[in-house]
Amino acid sequence: MPDRSRRNGSLLILPLLAVLTAPAVQAQAAQAQAAQAQAVQARKAPIDLKGFRTVDLTYAFDEKTIYWPTSPTTFKLDRLSYGKTEGGYFYSSNAFCTPEHGGTHLDAPIHFAAGKRTADQIPVEQLIGPAVVIDIRAQAAADRDYRLTLQDLRAWEEKHGAVPAGAIVLLRTGWGERWPDRKRYLGDDKPGDASNLHFPSYGAEAARALLDRKIGALGVDTASIDHGPSKDFIVHQIVTAANVPGLENVAHLEDLPPTGAWVIALPMKIAGGSGGPVRIVALVPGAGEG
Repeated sequence: MPDRSRRNGSLLILPLLAVLTAPAVQAQAAQAQAAQAQAVQARKAPIDLKGFRTVDLTYAFDEKTIYWPTSPTTFKLDRLSYGKTEGGYFYSSNAFCTPEHGGTHLDAPIHFAAGKRTADQIPVEQLIGPAVVIDIRAQAAADRDYRLTLQDLRAWEEKHGAVPAGAIVLLRTGWGERWPDRKRYLGDDKPGDASNLHFPSYGAEAARALLDRKIGALGVDTASIDHGPSKDFIVHQIVTAANVPGLENVAHLEDLPPTGAWVIALPMKIAGGSGGPVRIVALVPGAGEG
């Protein structure tokens, strides 16, 4: 025969459990509603940037813009209209043409890694992050072909703390002061010849270590995230294979602290692009400083 006492006991326990758990369920629901309301309010609240100064890390595109020596063309701006119209109002319009890789620009992962992200596929959140500025001016002054080492990176972290995930790492070599002097900046100004370039940048071991930190992007104030004499562009190969974009010819890194700033690096959204011009700005704590 069925055990009616056990069944009846179960029937009595169920209402009791409902009574005991109801307050907990209600509390969880209230917390969820409060969190949702807070999120909605946060979206409505204006962003306060009064405590930050803005630094433009971008060179203007013009007839002086530096491109890779083998680039078949450079920046070109054609005026289409400029002046008063028949309607009596002023109107200005231009057409421009530029290779993807020149001036302050982004290297999309597809640039050196088959099947990786194109310029339009890079998540926006990967291009906005805390700035990490590593200064190797002293080393580069002694060796124009210097490459950031793992020891350099570890020394920086000992002084400033670990490189945070999502960081936009920027290498300050001091080469920005040479822009736009093509020969001083690239090491050679022979048209169509990239065999004798000299400038500092990242080393392969340091690049791999930075990928271990889960960085968002890798930038430098020289013409390439590989040093000038490179023939295999190993740093490009390493970082693009990990779907990490590069930022090259970054301007005015002398205006950024080693940590504390935020960087926004948004390129032209070229469908299928291997890169493109990018406007990079930094938000640096300390209104009115500099």
